[in-house]
Amino acid sequence: MDMRKSVAVIPVSLASIVCAIPLLAHHGTAASYDQKKVLTVKGTVSEFLWRNPHCALFLDLKEESGKVVNYSIEMFSPSLMVGRGYTKNVLKRGDEVTIDVHPSLAGTPSGECLGCRLLVNGKDPAVKQ
Repeated sequence: MDMRKSVAVIPVSLASIVCAIPLLAHHGTAASYDQKKVLTVKGTVSEFLWRNPHCALFLDLKEESGKVVNYSIEMFSPSLMVGRGYTKNVLKRGDEVTIDVHPSLAGTPSGECLGCRLLVNGKDPAVKQ
């Protein structure tokens, strides 16, 4: 290969590397959450974040001892939530929620709910009542 062709390969290689970097940043839920287990969590909404790349739900759960634990739940992106019939107002502070999650592999009070059962104040918010 002559020198001009070798020099032309450098910008193409650099562009390929730069384009691939965002792919390394994405994480799979299987790496963080136990996809073989489903845990039903019941609690009160303390916060709901309608944001990319994932919506986030924070619930206050009362343990048997009476201690309140804040549980975080990773959900779909807003566009996927809308596609399933949800809006940014689906969850409000104080709502009572029952949700099925795949629990954290690290044992932290967190889980992920991607297309799982969600009841808000006893009703499925995606179903028009």
